[in-house]
Amino acid sequence: MTREEFKQLKQKPAAEVEAALKEAREKLRVLTFDLAAGKVKNVAALREQKKDIARMLTVLRNYE
Repeated sequence: MTREEFKQLKQKPAAEVEAALKEAREKLRVLTFDLAAGKVKNVAALREQKKDIARMLTVLRNYE
């Protein structure tokens, strides 16, 4: 997630951020299973996905 994408994420309503969070978690789940199966070449993608999820959770926390 680039800085520009993060700025856009902050401007979205909470419902859209929650939907994006759900999709990100599903993608992380798929990446984890693919890693276990040996299909993932880019292991750093898991770390980046986790960071994106943390950013989304931070944005949702700021709505409270």
